[in-house]
Amino acid sequence: MRTRSLLLAGAAGILLATLSISHAQQAQTVPPKDAEQATKDVHARFLSGLPFSDRDDFEAASRGLVAPLPGGEIKNASGGVIWDMKTYQEFMTSETAPDTVNPSLWRQELLNNNAGLFKVTEGIHQIRGFDLSNMTIIEGETGLIIIDPLISTETAAAGLKLYHEKVNQKPVVAVIHSHSHVDHYGGVKGVISEDDVNSGKVKVYAPSGFLEHAVVENVYAGNAMSRRAQYMYGALVPKNARGQVGAGLGKTTSRGTVTLIPPTNIIGAKGEATQKVTIDGIDVEFQLTPGTEAPSEMNMFFPVLKALCAAENATHTLHNILTLRGAVVRDPLVWAKYLNDALHLYADKIDVVFAQHHWPTWGTDKIKTFLADQRDMYKYINDQTLRLLNTGLTPMEIAETLKTLPPAQAKKWYNRDYYGSMSHNVRAVYQRYLGFYDGNPANLDPLAPVEAGKHYVEYMGGADKVIAMARGSFKKGEFRWVAQVMNHVVFADPDNKDAKDLMADALEQIGYQTENGTWRSAMLMGAFELRNGVPQGTFSTASPDTIKAMTLDMFFNYMGIRLNGDKAAAIPETVYNWNFTDTNQQYAMTLRNAALTQREGEQDPQAAVTVTLTRAGLDDITLGKTTFQKEIAAGRIKLDGDGDKLTQLFGLLDTFEVMFNIVTP
Repeated sequence: MRTRSLLLAGAAGILLATLSISHAQQAQTVPPKDAEQATKDVHARFLSGLPFSDRDDFEAASRGLVAPLPGGEIKNASGGVIWDMKTYQEFMTSETAPDTVNPSLWRQELLNNNAGLFKVTEGIHQIRGFDLSNMTIIEGETGLIIIDPLISTETAAAGLKLYHEKVNQKPVVAVIHSHSHVDHYGGVKGVISEDDVNSGKVKVYAPSGFLEHAVVENVYAGNAMSRRAQYMYGALVPKNARGQVGAGLGKTTSRGTVTLIPPTNIIGAKGEATQKVTIDGIDVEFQLTPGTEAPSEMNMFFPVLKALCAAENATHTLHNILTLRGAVVRDPLVWAKYLNDALHLYADKIDVVFAQHHWPTWGTDKIKTFLADQRDMYKYINDQTLRLLNTGLTPMEIAETLKTLPPAQAKKWYNRDYYGSMSHNVRAVYQRYLGFYDGNPANLDPLAPVEAGKHYVEYMGGADKVIAMARGSFKKGEFRWVAQVMNHVVFADPDNKDAKDLMADALEQIGYQTENGTWRSAMLMGAFELRNGVPQGTFSTASPDTIKAMTLDMFFNYMGIRLNGDKAAAIPETVYNWNFTDTNQQYAMTLRNAALTQREGEQDPQAAVTVTLTRAGLDDITLGKTTFQKEIAAGRIKLDGDGDKLTQLFGLLDTFEVMFNIVTP
């Protein structure tokens, strides 16, 4: 039985991979190339079109620095570096962007290089530049309230240690998770223990739906999402001026230990729009914002501190309506509504608005402008996409039409395309309302990429002719077209080195040109793999805490996702009873018509086999600590009926290989 891989397909929606490349592989990698003149020309247009003389962000990003990140690195218990700001700070020493980086993205990443402990206002500090996200620390009457303890326990612990050294030694009495993405909860055991939570000493607050979305989004499609996240965050692209310079929202993702402690206090459980709570003497008004940047999210107003935490709903970038790694499409209409509500509910009552990424905004007038501009941005993207799709334009036509925001908005640095982009966001809105089909019947049932590629190349006169023509287009700076047409050649003939090299060259120039950090990483990752092949490395995405947090329904649903339909179609209807003695839960599971379904609270007397075990034992099997066979032999799992039927079921479950091909068939 292949039980080891039962839930190894993804514990986090963003990159949690630890990829390793051997020294031999590193020595053989093909180096990146210089920027072409066409790329330099694009950069010149950015320099002339944006207000680079505006220094407000540089002052804000460094304001209130108490202490920098010691040594620029954070290591795990074994001495391995799991967070590295030093490399960025060493090569990003000039405000003048190199030719291989869009000057607007370079500016953003210079700002993101600020790393350390910062004082936001009296009673509020932030840890920034210790991970992709920020950790906010609020001083209560007896202890500390932590908002969003980063991705990894190591980075969160390092941030708390620095606070204790520089501010005070108060213990943590509460943790607040602003939303259900892993960079806002994964480091929780670096600041509190599960024992303190279980004893009631520490409380954990989260918005309604947090646990479900934290698990489901990251497991059901986790394998594909994790692989695509490697592209989004540039997992194998070196940190330098020809490689990864940052992700726009922050530098990158840490690679430490990911944990999860289920919340003790659910905010908005009764469907409230706002909810007032006092935590360790600090009054907090939570504004529930479901369906914005995350399915489960909330802003926080601190009336006495005159501060608003905007979670990830208002940051210094255009955010994603749909991330490049993949997720459920977000709703920019709802996003704009909640920003509008926050503006009118809180802007006149606060001196500062801060988010769980980037730097705060101080001053009533600036706060009002910032929130209103971000509101207008998401509303514009939503409404104008709908306007154009109602005129009959297709997704790519809309993306070509809505290249930018209105001029006044487009010049606001916090509305630029550093993390989300106009191009992929308008296509996401189209997808939200109309789905994948653009309405043209020719696109309803197209050939798959390999077959289409073969026909394109045949029609164009063969690979050699296509490559020769594409080289001419490359010299003209037509990199998008070169990448598109070379993709057909590569899928038609994946061993054609000339085609792969030319496609890599085109993707690289597109990456150099874009101001979007994740687009840059995706393009450069594509170029890397075309030149060097899909890497062989280690990859770990399963977080034990995430697995333990799954309900049994989620667990069995995931088994259904892994069921190989072709193999299962030949199996006659079979029923399996599951009896969990420690949680007092029972399930009757049915395999029928290549679909696996379950009913909670039932045991079917006609079941082929009844499995009696503990939920804790199932978790140990899932995490590879033991196997079904060992547990059966030890008497900790009891089988009544035909045990071979259970063996047969697990034999029908696919194992997902995370390092699947992306830019080659």
